[in-house]
Amino acid sequence: MINKQLRLVCLAFFTFVTVFANPKLTETPKPKKYVVTGYVGGFRGLVAAEEIDAEKLTHIIYAFVNCQDSMAVLTNLATDSINFRKLNALKLKNPNLKILISIGGWGWSDFFSDAVLTPTSRALFARTSVDIIRQYKLDGVDIDWEYPAMKGEEGNIFRPEDKQNYTLMFKAVREELDKFETETGKHYELTAAVGGSKSFIQNTEMDKVQQYLDYIYLMTYDYSGKNNTVGHHTNLYPAKSEVPGSSADQSVKNFIAAGVPAHKLGLGAAFYGKGWEAGSTKNRGLNQPRVKSTQGGGYSDIKDALINQQGYKRYWDRKAKAPYLFNSDSKIFITYDDEKSIKQKCKYIQKNNLAGIFFWEYFRDPKEYLISTIHRVLP
Repeated sequence: MINKQLRLVCLAFFTFVTVFANPKLTETPKPKKYVVTGYVGGFRGLVAAEEIDAEKLTHIIYAFVNCQDSMAVLTNLATDSINFRKLNALKLKNPNLKILISIGGWGWSDFFSDAVLTPTSRALFARTSVDIIRQYKLDGVDIDWEYPAMKGEEGNIFRPEDKQNYTLMFKAVREELDKFETETGKHYELTAAVGGSKSFIQNTEMDKVQQYLDYIYLMTYDYSGKNNTVGHHTNLYPAKSEVPGSSADQSVKNFIAAGVPAHKLGLGAAFYGKGWEAGSTKNRGLNQPRVKSTQGGGYSDIKDALINQQGYKRYWDRKAKAPYLFNSDSKIFITYDDEKSIKQKCKYIQKNNLAGIFFWEYFRDPKEYLISTIHRVLP
């Protein structure tokens, strides 16, 4: 009897130690209602994956894979392969996390137009895209073509027929992913990062494209004032006298009007600032002529070293729901997202039934001021 009681006491003690001294064993991260996607820049080399708070994310999109000779091509096989392994290891912390590759981006969109020009080239592009997913046990493909049928970076090829071929490209990749799904029984995501301008809509068939996509990440950043004037770059609403369309709200409305369901749209946040020297101190630089661009920096640096420091003063544009800094001596205007504007974006997402939020780029805010706000506000 004593031995039996002793065994029960020991069992209870062991259970207590295992569960309470090791709480991670009992924690299963709750799936988030909204998408929280962070782009991670692998083009710089090795990624500090151990510094990523995986439990605050639903998706990591690895940027970038190149599009070359009608194929999806890793830009640096040595570091890319290590990065994929390290990012996949984050699923030990968050089993719900999905890792996707992003093909293209501003600097790697030179040859998309060639790659999707014919059925043969599209098939090769789709197959090589999925080959990367298969080889490195990833969860999907994101395509960031900047831009179909219009000028992007200097030297990028573009044609009028990109408009239709953009649709056919996603169809081809989706079909290739579907084939892979029959092998594994697992769903693989296909997403797109798209420009927030009306011209992007005019040069694509978003009503047709959306049927092939899980999410459409709307790049609601890198805006600017009209006619080479100083303006906000990631504002939720238009500032007074800014050109219509240069706001996240207007971009969302334009894409919905173009046939994209709200529940597929991810709203963009900038984890970095953009700076301009204004031609005048009037209106604290806003809507003044741009003299030249200046360094904006990542948000952690902006918060720790610039806000109300070094001659910069922080202001809040109540109409645009956007913060900015202005230095009246140097006439430097810096526009960015902060905790307050991120909170406004999260509320907007909930109110308008959008898919969620995404941001460029995770390591521009290493102190996690903004991702912590997203995690707190967006369930």
